[in-house]
Amino acid sequence: MLCNSTNHIILSASKDNKFELALVGKIMDRVVGDVISFQDWPDFRPNLTPREIFMEGSFGGTYWKPIFSKVISENLNNQHLEFKKWWKDIDDSFLIGESYNKRVNKYGVSCGTGLEMWETKGWIRDQDPYGWVQWYCRFFAGRRSPDDDRQVRRWLAFAGPMGRFRIQLINKVIAANSTFEDEGISPVIRQSLQHWAYRLNATDYEERALKKWKSSVEGRGDFEL
Repeated sequence: MLCNSTNHIILSASKDNKFELALVGKIMDRVVGDVISFQDWPDFRPNLTPREIFMEGSFGGTYWKPIFSKVISENLNNQHLEFKKWWKDIDDSFLIGESYNKRVNKYGVSCGTGLEMWETKGWIRDQDPYGWVQWYCRFFAGRRSPDDDRQVRRWLAFAGPMGRFRIQLINKVIAANSTFEDEGISPVIRQSLQHWAYRLNATDYEERALKKWKSSVEGRGDFEL
């Protein structure tokens, strides 16, 4: 089931865990940054769709390149074609580039680590050998699996309301006396957050900045002034 309001998209798991790609495809072209929530996982609120992650430029263009998965001991290629309709008008250099190209990335910087490191750390599960974004694509399309809890918790720790990179970015913007959309402030963090389906917006920035201000005022004992 899908509900599309002006600034908020709500998705729920598809029946029998089957993908409803045609339905999901209807909301692929939208205002980038609108909140996405899932009825069965209310704490998981990214604001970039899978299409937007790649359309905007991510992973140096190499995320879906052919790989040898140590997790399942198998050569893999063309895995992105599982979601072929999502990539309409996105060049292959943004999806299956052979070599990492930071110019593909929205913020023009290199960031992140390679698949081998993810595998070594034990972050990769055999159901999604390409990693978190592959999981997100399938989750977004309606699949539900036993790994969902772990993957949502990873997102929360990184890009959620108290996620370390979201908080770091907000603090840097405040320290620079700048605005939330100033791409010159921490482009590496911004790029990393994009890889986790999140872009800092005015609402999230102002909410956190207000909490930070209240905390500082309370600490001085003049909150009521």
